[in-house]
Amino acid sequence: MFEFLKSSKKNKSAPMRAGQIMIIVVIFFIFISTTIIFGLANPVVRHIAMATSMATSKESFYAAEAGIEDIVYRLKYGLPVGSSQTLVVGNHTVTTTLEDELGGKVATAIGEANDYYRKVKTHLVLGTGISFHYGIQAGQGGFVLLNSSSVTGNVHSSGHIIGAGNSISGDVVSAGPTGIVDNIRVGGSVFAHTIKDSIISKNAYYTTISGSTVSGTLHPGSPDQSPAPLPISDEQISQWESIAEGGGVIPATSCANGTYNVTSSMILGPVKIECNLLVKGNNVVLTMTGPIWVTGNITTQTGPLIKIASSLGSQNVALIADNPSDRSGSGIVNIGQSSQFQGSGASNSFVFIISQNNAAEMGVSTDAFVMGQSSGALVAYAGHGQITLGQSVSVKEATAYKIILTNTANVVYDTGLPSTLFSSGPSGGFNILNWKEVE
Repeated sequence: MFEFLKSSKKNKSAPMRAGQIMIIVVIFFIFISTTIIFGLANPVVRHIAMATSMATSKESFYAAEAGIEDIVYRLKYGLPVGSSQTLVVGNHTVTTTLEDELGGKVATAIGEANDYYRKVKTHLVLGTGISFHYGIQAGQGGFVLLNSSSVTGNVHSSGHIIGAGNSISGDVVSAGPTGIVDNIRVGGSVFAHTIKDSIISKNAYYTTISGSTVSGTLHPGSPDQSPAPLPISDEQISQWESIAEGGGVIPATSCANGTYNVTSSMILGPVKIECNLLVKGNNVVLTMTGPIWVTGNITTQTGPLIKIASSLGSQNVALIADNPSDRSGSGIVNIGQSSQFQGSGASNSFVFIISQNNAAEMGVSTDAFVMGQSSGALVAYAGHGQITLGQSVSVKEATAYKIILTNTANVVYDTGLPSTLFSSGPSGGFNILNWKEVE
């Protein structure tokens, strides 16, 4: 009996052990399968997560790019742009900042998408926007040549062009139905309603002609030329003034008897000077590192040199005389006594001196800009006033409401000036120096 019971127990335990083994095998199988599945799934999950992260990161990058493009577009077309602003691009946000720097601006945009951030920065320098196509361009006040003065280049006037046998080497345009070219020797062609007592080397386009010699083809009954707008708008000049003021202010309290005197070499700009400016002395060098806005008159005497800092490359810098509270009696530029002007050393770099005096436009014969015995890389501009250039002055370009050349003055139009361009304002813009993602 005992032996039977023992045999029965052995027969019962064998299936139990077999079942336990099977369970263990199944558990191991499940564990191994799960391990394999997770081993295969983890890379897939990581890949999906990585792809999602990359897609989200790209969205934040594109948002940042859109922010930069918005700033560049606004600067190009003269639209308002804040120093800091937050934009919504789709379902994402982008924070942009705009800062002034020497010769231009720095724009930064940080795009955000689901806590992913990308940052893009661009440096912009004063660039294309204004082209000078004439050695002389006068507004409705017209252009007068006296004594033995001359122009090497083209001339455009929205008023008359009157000389005394003076020479203009290029083409001459006197626009509108009252346009007249009188007593000029012209190396190119002439376009005017009336031509009188002139010698023309090429063609003549006119309604009336008398006392003139034309070597080229006559074109009677030609339509009058349209007046050309002056190349720099008041909005653009205001933009440069803002840049100057943003660089710092020299208050009137720092001016001696209402004048800020530069009688030793110094570096200035961008800066606003709240009084007159006098640059005086042999071997005195004023190096401009940005636009200078003078709220009074500008005078140079006794042979100083005004030049653009070499670090600015092919850029141009404006020296502006503008007193908004008295534009008819102030904002006058007087350049004399062997004053010299020099670019940065790079090609197409010029000093632009601008007067906002508007006396001539109001019918008063006050000069906004007087020059004598000066030369160099200088462009003279007085869109509302009168420029008188005299003695042995030599400039690259002169533009004004009214222009008078006297004595032996000569304007030599530089072939680089069509690409000598400023920035900002409705017809301006900025050149993009670089555009890249940053940390």
